[in-house]
Amino acid sequence: MINVNDIKNGMTIMIDGQIYQVVEFLHVKPGKGSAFMKTKLKNLRTGATLEKTFNTNVKFEKANIDKQQVQYLYNTGDTYYFMNMSTYEQLELTEAQVGENKNYLIENLEVYVILYEGELLGIQLPDKVEFTVVHTEPAVRGNTTNSAMKDATVDTGMTIKVPLFINEGEKILVTTADGKYSSRA
Repeated sequence: MINVNDIKNGMTIMIDGQIYQVVEFLHVKPGKGSAFMKTKLKNLRTGATLEKTFNTNVKFEKANIDKQQVQYLYNTGDTYYFMNMSTYEQLELTEAQVGENKNYLIENLEVYVILYEGELLGIQLPDKVEFTVVHTEPAVRGNTTNSAMKDATVDTGMTIKVPLFINEGEKILVTTADGKYSSRA
């Protein structure tokens, strides 16, 4: 059991039979009354986030999550295929299990599958992914306001904002946490 005062970002806990990952937490000590903990939690089964407040005497059961490194192979329809890097066993995930992460999946990308007692919860992407720009409009001369951006379509079909100097065929790094341009690759 874990005391609510001992939780950290990224920790996984059980609440009412559901598995949550701590996204944010804040210990609040008001002038009057007892202290409490404000948390932002992500449900690892549904992907939904919720904000909860707990008294400081609450205890949680720690959820032991296993992560296995896998390589993304390909997808057919709503099924995504991955290969375990140590056993060479293939895993099949549905589009619902992959979720919005499907926009970042390129062939041979190494990701982690998240498992809880054999139950497949989803995937964890690397911090940044390298893409090739397949379409973007040329920069418009004179459009140089501070940090001017334009739309670019990458090889997975996702559209992101990039600086004006990025051209078709260039490789760029995109941050998976927010889907924003990071740098040239």
